[in-house]
Amino acid sequence: MTTQPFLVELGCEELPPKSLKTLADHFLAGIENGLKQAGLNYTHARHFAAPRRLAVSIQGLETRQPDRTLNVDGPPVKAAFDANGNPTQAALGFAKKNGVDISEVDRSGEKLRYSKSIAGADAVTLLPGIVQAALDALPIAKRMRWAASKVEFVRPTQWLVMLLGNSVVPCTILGQTAGNESRGHRFMANNETFTVKNLGNFPAGLEHGYETTLETLYVMPDFAKRRAAILGKVQELAAKEGGKAVIPEALLDEVTALVEYPVPLVCSFEERFLHVPQEALISTMQDNQKYFCLVDGNGKLLPRFITVANVKSPNPEFIIAGNEKVVRPRLTDAEFFFKQDKKVKLESRNERLKTVVFQAQLGTVYEKAERISELAAFIAAQIGGDIKLAQRAGLLSKCDLASEMVGEFPELQGIAGYHYALHDGEGEEVALALNEQYLPKFAGDSLPTTKAGLSVALADKLDTLVGIFGINQPPTGSKDPFALRRAAIGLLRIIIEQQLPLDLTVLAQQAVNAYGTKLANTNTVTDVFEFLLGRYRAMYEEQGVGVDVIQSVQALKPAKPLDFSRRVLAVQAFRALPEAAALAAANKRVANILAKDESVTTGTVDNTLLGDAAEVALAQQVANLQSELAPLFATGDYTTALAKLASLRDTVDRFFTEVMVNAEDAAVRRNRLTLLANLRALFLAIADISQLQ
Repeated sequence: MTTQPFLVELGCEELPPKSLKTLADHFLAGIENGLKQAGLNYTHARHFAAPRRLAVSIQGLETRQPDRTLNVDGPPVKAAFDANGNPTQAALGFAKKNGVDISEVDRSGEKLRYSKSIAGADAVTLLPGIVQAALDALPIAKRMRWAASKVEFVRPTQWLVMLLGNSVVPCTILGQTAGNESRGHRFMANNETFTVKNLGNFPAGLEHGYETTLETLYVMPDFAKRRAAILGKVQELAAKEGGKAVIPEALLDEVTALVEYPVPLVCSFEERFLHVPQEALISTMQDNQKYFCLVDGNGKLLPRFITVANVKSPNPEFIIAGNEKVVRPRLTDAEFFFKQDKKVKLESRNERLKTVVFQAQLGTVYEKAERISELAAFIAAQIGGDIKLAQRAGLLSKCDLASEMVGEFPELQGIAGYHYALHDGEGEEVALALNEQYLPKFAGDSLPTTKAGLSVALADKLDTLVGIFGINQPPTGSKDPFALRRAAIGLLRIIIEQQLPLDLTVLAQQAVNAYGTKLANTNTVTDVFEFLLGRYRAMYEEQGVGVDVIQSVQALKPAKPLDFSRRVLAVQAFRALPEAAALAAANKRVANILAKDESVTTGTVDNTLLGDAAEVALAQQVANLQSELAPLFATGDYTTALAKLASLRDTVDRFFTEVMVNAEDAAVRRNRLTLLANLRALFLAIADISQLQ
């Protein structure tokens, strides 16, 4: 089969920087999927993504589909011909549908079959449709139209390159007629056009004519290569300044998407701004200006930042001066807000919150703070924390929402409260709690470290969960306006990872009590508990735990997350044992037997009714394990307990092989069912392992 390289490049006005990487990934995936569906094989595929272009390069692409045979089945042969062998209307209709005579239809099988050969189409005729479909499927939130055209895309298109080998693929896509001319850097190469050629079948990963030529015209089209270049140069410049660059992944991706030819430059700002909380300075420089901030070895902000220019200027000092001029007003704003906020006590801002609505049916933000204070005090008592500190932190927890700083920089909620609390003379633990209340903010984020912080963080999340469920507005489908799923997982993570002996039903009831008569849902505690119980699956699946392991513990509905975690880890370890499969099957069998007679419960086995050696052995081993495992259950050492229960395998297998459970004698039968109930109860003290697959 003949192969050729294929290149498609769509030139546009500057693409949305936060979406560029996603658009490139989906463009490549869409084309690969289209080639797969068309039966066109290839050896290697990659994408290019720069501010003004999306491109995909395919190496070793087959230039023609393989020929194939299409088999079409018709009615059964028995129904296709009458007793005299004449075709019925069903047979004639099948032949007509396929455009052939009935004599050309195969009748050797159970059904009529018509087989026809289909010649493969040339790739050049299929590629336009594949590219168009890939572009149509891009995840674009809002498409735009330009000029008088009715074409829609994320940004206006400017040119289109489509080459199979060195030949143009004739087509028009998104208003652009395919050609072989691309363009260099808008400024450094004066938007110069060049003819794309030399697309030979090079080994995977080797630069070819397209990429090499673009780089001579000051465009680095490979997103990953450009990203790595920015990262390396920023780190190098930061080290020369005696610091370390703060490089969030999302910011690095966004900056990479903003420039075609990255030129990082070091800039500075006045040291007087350093008395402002550095989080505010970093936030405004990262979010508004896309700068990389520098910190020293202790994480303290330096009066330096790095900007990434899109041009290599003969006078870089002009670019540096321009960026320093632009950032100064923003830092001045942060300084102003900080000074203004410090003129009043943090606690006094609660007065303003008395008129700010948290939720129409649930009252004001101030009322929420009061509930958090009450609930945090209760939690602190449960975990050995200082009740008064937790109470105080809860009362101050939302005050900074009314500050000028948070009004301008919403992402500083909690952080601003920490600094203002320290300024007011509040204790370190109370101040830290104001920031820690929002932790964890995302998957893998750090957790609160202080007892007051733990108490307020849990109280805040519980108050929101209970309140929203209490007014019958739980999350539905993809709609979760109060981020209850994130709050639930954060709550569970805190309790489990910080080893807190807390009961969810007790906490939920306490939160319900704090609301008084505001809640309309009488089943709030149950609904919140069931919702939290369902969050375990998402949390543990991310850790690689099997769904059946999670479900085996969920079946028991443990109220304490720490206890739930210990059970999951124990079942996960048990599942790896060679005895696990047989015992899981045995538990399923026992559950089915016991389900037929709901009156059977655990109890004392009458040894005088035990006749078979197999049931005597099982009864003795179960009795021994009941005594041996009791202290393990009490301390939550479920891993050791299940390891000991694994020793039952041979005895259980022998019992089911040699003993008839449904004996004719009613007393014997009842005694054997009680023995099985005792056996199942040992496992159910940990999990329902009958659910293990």
